[in-house]
Amino acid sequence: VQLVESGGGLVQAGGSLRLSCTASGRTFSNFAMAWFRQAPGKEREFVALIDWSGSHTNYRDNVKGRFTISRDNVKNTLYLQMNSLKPDDTAVYFCAADHTGAHVLAKWYEYWGQGTQVTVSS
Repeated sequence: VQLVESGGGLVQAGGSLRLSCTASGRTFSNFAMAWFRQAPGKEREFVALIDWSGSHTNYRDNVKGRFTISRDNVKNTLYLQMNSLKPDDTAVYFCAADHTGAHVLAKWYEYWGQGTQVTVSS
């Protein structure tokens, strides 16, 4: 499956962004999906995941209550709504797909997008 992220940009602290990840090439609803991020000089880290149907989600602790992951299996699109953004959220955000299940470890994901930059100014 091919994944293309969009929606990144520059925003002030406290602002909002919605990231999208559009999938093609395979049946989107067969894949669990996740968002990861990577800041300069840091390892890629888990942000949020969602199962095939959208009924199960999970988040890293420091985004709970601020970020919401969702999916539209008709539009073949994954979303990440990010509110109350902080400078520490600055990173390249990647979407990832795996047909075996939803994982918090990046190594288990088969497919990755190219990433979209999110920059939060203070």
